[in-house]
Amino acid sequence: MDYQKFLSTRSKARNPSAIRALMPYMNNKDMLSLGAGQPNPDTFPYASMSVTLKSGETLEFDGDLFRRSLSYDLTSGLPPLNQWLRELQIKEHAPPCSEFDLTVGPGSQDLLTKALEMFAEPGHALLVEGPTYTGALSFLETQPIDLVPVATDAEGIVPESLDQILADWPNSNPSGKKDQPRPQALYTVPVGGNPTGVSSSLERKKKTYAIAQKYDLIIVEDDPYYYLQFDEKRTPSYLSMDVDGRVLRLDSMSKILSSGIRIGWATGPKPLIERMNMHTMVTNLQPAGVPQLMAYGLLEKWGHDGFLEHTRKVANFYREKRDLFVECLDRHLKGLAEWVVPDSGMFVWIRLLCGIDDSYNLILQKAVKKNVLAVPGVAFMPLGNKTPYVRVSFSCVTYEQMDEALRRLSLVIREAADEQSTTAQ
Repeated sequence: MDYQKFLSTRSKARNPSAIRALMPYMNNKDMLSLGAGQPNPDTFPYASMSVTLKSGETLEFDGDLFRRSLSYDLTSGLPPLNQWLRELQIKEHAPPCSEFDLTVGPGSQDLLTKALEMFAEPGHALLVEGPTYTGALSFLETQPIDLVPVATDAEGIVPESLDQILADWPNSNPSGKKDQPRPQALYTVPVGGNPTGVSSSLERKKKTYAIAQKYDLIIVEDDPYYYLQFDEKRTPSYLSMDVDGRVLRLDSMSKILSSGIRIGWATGPKPLIERMNMHTMVTNLQPAGVPQLMAYGLLEKWGHDGFLEHTRKVANFYREKRDLFVECLDRHLKGLAEWVVPDSGMFVWIRLLCGIDDSYNLILQKAVKKNVLAVPGVAFMPLGNKTPYVRVSFSCVTYEQMDEALRRLSLVIREAADEQSTTAQ
């Protein structure tokens, strides 16, 4: 594939850092370096590191790797961690295009913004799910592009909506611009969608990939909830069916190891990963070394099978939370709202009934006064249109807390419905 046509002018303009280009040689013990301005590790006050696990075990880290983690290193991440993640992708997804590359970043959000910026050519358009992740929207609103929402339902992205938009372009362009080029990239959160909690079925993914082939699209597969699928058998990823090299996949350790260590990784065609690394070179240089070592030390101890066993425990934890939350939803919001029971992740996307067509003031004013927090749906709408939807999360509340929170929310909805009824009279 010719990846140059997908890249923004800004992305193509970035060149390798002359100093960063030396990094692959810096840890060669036979190399006498007078090049990069590395601070001398002898001046660092840290001698060693160990971490105690909840199991009671203590991880002791290799001395040489610890010293290496304290210094500047490769833009693509600590080599043993990068290699471990590469082997995980092969074991879990078996990418058909074997010539893929991988880079580690300080959280998948950092990698996501670099990926999206790479396709954000001024005056062009980008396809996104409607609704979609507010963190992506917050970044995309700063870019010189227009957003084109693709419909979703209880099975994730609707392929027919995607195909119709592309087939009818530019008449289907919501911006009304008739001279705008057809979009070349699709951003999707295919598992445990944030905010919807639903996932694209395998059939939907196959149809969407076929449409991407038909119109020559890049698919940005933002998949932080992939390992939080509640069914024992996980639905295959877009990466697993990518025969063309048109999928750029983003993964995260935030939901399965720790959100504070800020470890994410991107997998995809080498030319695209190279462009993202160029971006890192001129901004944050590299992901932090010590968190990478913390992650690698544990992953190496577990092995890939141990890691997958851990993710199944995490998924089961959230599945149990989901079941309790749905029980509370049925008790307090039946008749006041409707929802799809999530099959992954930690969110439920609630549609308010009772004639409520905009959740914004209800959530940010009335619900807050009753000491219950949720996120109004407008935060996830690509075009910022008002909506009766609300995103709620069950991840960090006890059964008693979720029950009381939904009871309070039900009071807010009833009061809003009564006000509307009085006004109508």
